[in-house]
Amino acid sequence: MSFFPGEDPAPGDKVSCDAIENLIIPRTSDLGNFEVRRALPSKERRLVGPFIFFDRMGPALLKADQALDVRPHPHIGLSTVTYLFDGEIKHRDSLGTELVIKPGDINLMTAGKGIVHSERTPEKLRGHPQSISGLQTWLALPDHLEEIDPDFAHTEAAHMPEFADDGAKGRVVIGGFAGIKSPVKMFSDTLYVDLTLQAGKRFPFPAGHEERALYILSGSLIVSGDHFSADRLLVFRPGDDITLQGGPQGCHVMLFGGAAMNSKRYIWWNFVSSSKERIEKAKEEWRTGRFDIVPGDEEEFIPLPQG
Repeated sequence: MSFFPGEDPAPGDKVSCDAIENLIIPRTSDLGNFEVRRALPSKERRLVGPFIFFDRMGPALLKADQALDVRPHPHIGLSTVTYLFDGEIKHRDSLGTELVIKPGDINLMTAGKGIVHSERTPEKLRGHPQSISGLQTWLALPDHLEEIDPDFAHTEAAHMPEFADDGAKGRVVIGGFAGIKSPVKMFSDTLYVDLTLQAGKRFPFPAGHEERALYILSGSLIVSGDHFSADRLLVFRPGDDITLQGGPQGCHVMLFGGAAMNSKRYIWWNFVSSSKERIEKAKEEWRTGRFDIVPGDEEEFIPLPQG
């Protein structure tokens, strides 16, 4: 879900590098337990390929009396992608799914015509200090798949291909990259790659996808001689082959993108659709209790926002 109901981020810094179309500084929200930085959607950029939402969770250390408790809430018209670097989250949904996601695993939950889920700290970790760090992104579904049946797929880190090349290492989370392909299902051309570069290491980011971007998770990155610090989202010009270089401390980045949507997408709360009318229908369905419940998590829910 959306971990905080913030407004869109303010526009980022002016870009000096010609290879970069947008530089976005995410808006930060302090949830009390940890910080979340939202990079998409922004005033400067609504989508990159199918990615319509990009949240950076943490990194943070939760105290023994703190926990993550995102109550049941609905989605339509998208796939949510949860990917952790540290910590664990228990996922439950209205399909009856119940499992714990761990670092390096990926949860791909496809809402289609409608799904409800919750995200909470696992019971075994409650009452103990715990770290949490990761990404949650949303992928807009193609026009003809917006109303498919909901689905859930979990892929463990051990099943995702990795690569290494003298100072560069990475994992292909979704799509194909560096000659290898992830087993995670795609509904349109999608790229999602976890990449770490040592200081000074140069690595190509070819123009094989219609739209491309990266998020700097830690360290610093050099592109065409310009230095970029952590928690910056860089959107690259289409058609340009890019060379990434690790800064003085090296860097950890997430590469992402894919094919542009064929039509406009609207986003309201946890709903994504090519139709405003469909979003209004989903609002009424949630307001009147017509979405399915989450087995094992029926007592609480997030009410429809006002306004």
